[in-house]
Formats: sequence, structure tokens, C-alpha cells
Amino acid sequence: MKRAAPAVLRRANDLVQPALEAAVGRLTAELAVPVRYHFGWTDARGAAREASGGGKGVRSALSVLSAEAVGAAGEVAVPGGVAVELIHNYSLIHDDIVDDDAQRRHRPTVWKVYGTDHAIIVGDAVMALAFESLLEAPTPARSAAAADLARANAAMIAGQSLDMSLDGRADVSVADCWDMISKKTAALVAHASAVGAILAGAPAATVAGLRRFGDELGRGFQAVDDLLGIWGAPAVTGKPAGSDLRERKRSLPVTIALNSDGAAAGELAGIYGRARLDEADIARAADLVEEAGGRAAAAAAARECMARAAEALGALDIDAAAAGELQALAEFIVDRDY
Repeated sequence: MKRAAPAVLRRANDLVQPALEAAVGRLTAELAVPVRYHFGWTDARGAAREASGGGKGVRSALSVLSAEAVGAAGEVAVPGGVAVELIHNYSLIHDDIVDDDAQRRHRPTVWKVYGTDHAIIVGDAVMALAFESLLEAPTPARSAAAADLARANAAMIAGQSLDMSLDGRADVSVADCWDMISKKTAALVAHASAVGAILAGAPAATVAGLRRFGDELGRGFQAVDDLLGIWGAPAVTGKPAGSDLRERKRSLPVTIALNSDGAAAGELAGIYGRARLDEADIARAADLVEEAGGRAAAAAAARECMARAAEALGALDIDAAAAGELQALAEFIVDRDY
């Protein structure tokens, strides 16, 4: 049975959303319209929608909780929550182009609606806006947070580059896959888990401990995402079934399966080597990944990441209520179906 979304997601959204909308409002109309569409606030023409259809808001929630964990008010983390959500969403706009994804959150992606060239520029503008928003008041704490975000963004870009290079290789190891995950996903989640504490001026050791928690959380987050990219229900995930297999992604369950012994690994490698895959190929590939142990091993790895995240959290002298909410958020992430 899946867990209900933690209350902190709504609470953090209520704190961060107004500032996020205000930041997007500083963009020119040509840029703001597709950004608002991407976030789910409007339709493609810019008319407001009753249901937002936006993302989970995990990163902004982590930002708020990391401030509360060190005894600060959640409001202290709002600039960091805005910036990390902008960085995450510019990466999604660009990733949809790279992966040729036509749908996100049950709607056509930005590049499908507004064109590839415009979507690239829109993503660039959102990235720039993240740093502009964080440095709007260039205090020492905000400058430190911006420097930390820049490092996380650079790691994320390196991870995306590595992800693209792995797709064209036949010799991808499980260690290669984890290295990519640590950069592409975990670096930004680790930043989100620390940025509230940075903005609150917390001791370096506490910031480092929260970052360790976020790093493990991010690795587990991606392991679950990789499972959903094969077996997630389209009505829930907002993407077609088997989307990662269709693109022949070297995701964690696939990489584990391809590195296993047995006939299933060989047959899966043969399917991945084909120029084009039809629906029967995709269904067979999903069966082979499961047969070769990739599904079970990736799920176990996600749970192991969450256990290490809990250990990192338990080693910290932080607010007990915030620690409990961080743990609940981690458990939701590993058990989610979207």
C-alpha cells in the first residue's frame, strides 16, 4: 500500500509557491508564458488553470525542512526553495528535448508546444532566474547558498552528459550507472537538503550531515524513478509505459540486468541493440529486466539508500520534529508510484 503524500509537501508549497510565481513574473512575456505552462499554472496560451498539475515539490520541501532542522523558521529557506525548484525545472525542460519526451505531467512538453529552439532558450532563462532570485539580496548566507547551487548544477550537467554517453555504450557497469545517478540526480537533492541550513547560518558539520542525507535520498529517488520509467502506470506517472526502454536508457534496473549472468541478459542486450523497438520489444524487454533480477535489485538498492539516509539523519543533533518529517519524506519517496 502506497503512503499518502507527507503534509510537508503542501506546507512547503504554500511557503515557496508565491515567491516562485513572483520570480517567474520577472521574465519577459515570451519566456514567462511557456514557463508558467511547464509548471502547470496555465494552459499553452497563458490562461490560468484550476488544477496546477505541477510536480511533487520534494526539493523545495527539503529546503524548508533543512532550515527548520537547525532551528530556523521555514521562511528562511524560501529563496533556496525557489532557486532549487527553478534549477530542477530548467533541467526537465532540457531533458525532455534530449530524451525526445512528448509528455510530462499528463501534458505535452514545452518543446512539443512551443518548438525545440524556444524551449532551449526558455530552459536557459529559468536557470539564470534561479541564481538571480537567490542573489537578489546578496547576503553572505545567500552568496554561500548560490555557490553551493552552482556546484550542484555543474554536477547535474556533468551527470546528464554522462547519461547521454552511457546510452551509446555496450559496456556500462553498475558502478558507471551509480556515478551518473550521483551527479545527475543526487547532487541537486543533496543541495536542497542543505540549503536551508546554509541560509540559516548553521555549522558546517551540520550542513555536511544534511548533505549526506540528501545524497543518499537522491540516489534512492532516482532508483525509484528508474523503476517507474519501466513499470510505472502512465495514468499516474504522466508518461507512456516503458518510456525508458523505448529510448534504450541505461537505467539502474536495465544496467543491473545487462550485467547479470544468464540468457535473459543476452536477449535483453539483443533487443537494446536494435535500431527501432516496437511495443512487443518493449514489453519483452521489461519482462527480461525483471527475469534477470534488475527490478528486484533496483528496488532493494533504493531501500538501502533510504536506510543510509536515515543513518545520516540519526547522527545529527537537529530539531526532532523536522528530523521526523525528513524521514517521512524519504519513506514516501521510496514508496511512491509517481
